[in-house]
Amino acid sequence: MAEQTAIFAGGCFWCMVQPFDTLAGIEKVLSGYTGGHKDNPTYEEVSAHATGHTEAVKVWFDDAVISYKELVDLYWQVTDPTDAMGQFQDRGDNYRPVIFVNSPEQRVIA
Repeated sequence: MAEQTAIFAGGCFWCMVQPFDTLAGIEKVLSGYTGGHKDNPTYEEVSAHATGHTEAVKVWFDDAVISYKELVDLYWQVTDPTDAMGQFQDRGDNYRPVIFVNSPEQRVIA
């Protein structure tokens, strides 16, 4: 197993869990906040737009079973990248679509 990670934001993080956790090769999906300037923000702080965070999911995956490109392709199917102020009924910058890359290779694919 060649475990890798990917981080995707695109609306409510609970809505972002399901598309990924049903796929073969996904080891774990964890929802949380990322991209902000405060350690361990609360839901209230993030919702008040006081921390710069966005709701996101971190996906641990076996790249021998599913590729990062396949995950990004799925992300583009469940997210509207043209809506910078939220996704669908989730409004606000904490719901913005973002792909947080962790390598130059991921940046090229994303």
